[in-house]
Amino acid sequence: MGKSENQIKRWRNPYKKAIANFISVVGDKSLAKITREDMLTFRQFWFKRMKNDGLTANNANKDLIHLCSIFKNVNEMKGLNIDLPIHGLSFKEGEAKQRPSFSQDWIQDKLRAKGALDGLNTEARCILLGMINTGYRPSEAQGLLSSHIRLDTNIAHISIEPDGRQLKSVRSRRIIPLTGISLEAFKQRPKGFPKYRNSSSLSATVNKFLRENGLLETSDHTLYGLRHSFEDRMLAAGIDERIRRDLFGHRLNRERYGAGATLEHLHKIIQSIAL
Repeated sequence: MGKSENQIKRWRNPYKKAIANFISVVGDKSLAKITREDMLTFRQFWFKRMKNDGLTANNANKDLIHLCSIFKNVNEMKGLNIDLPIHGLSFKEGEAKQRPSFSQDWIQDKLRAKGALDGLNTEARCILLGMINTGYRPSEAQGLLSSHIRLDTNIAHISIEPDGRQLKSVRSRRIIPLTGISLEAFKQRPKGFPKYRNSSSLSATVNKFLRENGLLETSDHTLYGLRHSFEDRMLAAGIDERIRRDLFGHRLNRERYGAGATLEHLHKIIQSIAL
């Protein structure tokens, strides 16, 4: 409920994939006929993929979690009272792989080099540039409507709102001032990004372009690294944790007192680190 068409598609796809994987390994069985041996066979399928294809325990566990979630929900909502053989299937996960951030020099010298991004379509390019001084999630930029992009005020800003889509959490709803190259990007797209509003192709399009044009700092870098870069710059500037979490739409790990920083205060802070 509350998800956009694209969010519903992205929510549903992992469940569809898990079921398709299970059927390809075990066959299309009724829920009551699925055995413990079937589940262990499916687990072994994922073990072999981890061993031979370089996939991780996280990849396997996601599939197992989605599959078992479907089984449990159908069992409960249909009142089937089946003793499901789905316990103890997950793999032990190692240290989570961190997404690296782009260095400031790389952003300035490579991504902002004259003509470097000219081959990228305007909407994708402006989302990328807008991310540099806002740290928003790419999906948040995709969901922006013209009413959320406010350039004709004393302090230009964007408003991340659950308008026609669902935000990641209640804290994701926030206002972010626009500065530097991010402000210039939004001046080119004051009505938002309709090409990507209900599309799941943004990250793939941008990452493919950056990779093919030698604009990824390492092979592990992705578009999302610009969000991490924004955090790095705030940390280096000694910006208060609450302000950082408010700008990122993250939960604060303590009681939240007061209204927080004003738009004017946030603008002054971001302006000091803006590229």
